[in-house]
Amino acid sequence: MNQVTPTGIDETAPVIARHSLFIPAPLDTLWRLHTDIDRWPTWQDSIDTAHLHGPLRAGASFAWSTYGMNITSAVYQVDPMRHTLWGGPSDGIFGIHAWTFTPETGGVTVTTEESWSGAPVEADTAGLQAALDGSLVPWLRLLAEAAALAGAPA
Repeated sequence: MNQVTPTGIDETAPVIARHSLFIPAPLDTLWRLHTDIDRWPTWQDSIDTAHLHGPLRAGASFAWSTYGMNITSAVYQVDPMRHTLWGGPSDGIFGIHAWTFTPETGGVTVTTEESWSGAPVEADTAGLQAALDGSLVPWLRLLAEAAALAGAPA
């Protein structure tokens, strides 16, 4: 496996998903929800467990489980309030996942991009493309819902 630290998703991967959603919420709320990895399972129903090992920064890692897969992701980039990039292997699939937060009038456009490569992906590109799209679209929706709840009066 290539030991070069990724600087973005793998644009040559057989499966690539890109999705964006404008969320009418403050950037700091969205960033906090996104980067508080240990709390992902409280608002992201497809994530069973998540634990960040140390502070969120390049070189850190976090372990999480989703859709029956146990994943340890390496954090490659963190540009506070703007961008994260992480990735790692699970069940023969190597994923690289980028998130970008772009402030706009009245909220933030959140963009998520992910690439998957590996033998299982090559064996079922269409099925795994659908699976990846089917995980990222709800993740954005759930982020928006969690942000709305975070802004609700106590």
